[in-house]
Amino acid sequence: MNRVCLVGRLTAKPELRYTGGNVPYTRFSLAVDRTFNNAQGERETDFINIIVWRRQAENVANYLDKGSRVSIDGRIQTGSYTAADGSKRYTTDVVADNVQFLETRRESQARANTQTPYDYNDAPAQTNSVDVDDDPFADFGDNVSIDDNFLE
Repeated sequence: MNRVCLVGRLTAKPELRYTGGNVPYTRFSLAVDRTFNNAQGERETDFINIIVWRRQAENVANYLDKGSRVSIDGRIQTGSYTAADGSKRYTTDVVADNVQFLETRRESQARANTQTPYDYNDAPAQTNSVDVDDDPFADFGDNVSIDDNFLE
């Protein structure tokens, strides 16, 4: 079975292209953080080549930009070619069967308009507090049952 699931951010604005048979496609690189820290205590990032075809390629090119967060479901495809200097080069790409946008256009634009990267060390400490007097179901009208035997 050849399946790949990735979540990451685009490293550049995808550019829509067409094959000789007029089939739309786009290629882009996805930055995916590793789930563990290296010996220096830092997270490393892998840059994975993605190719998307047809209508989905058009959507990616039209609605995503550098830094957009996406989820990719696809398969690995390998290939090779002879470079201009005569050397043989090998390629590995993920062919995306499904691309899900993981942020709204507003979130993406807000992130793009931020001039400097957010420094988590300078952020004020936040506390997650809940006011128990603010009942989100106060105006619901009916009682809400969370009984596990409700469906039996």
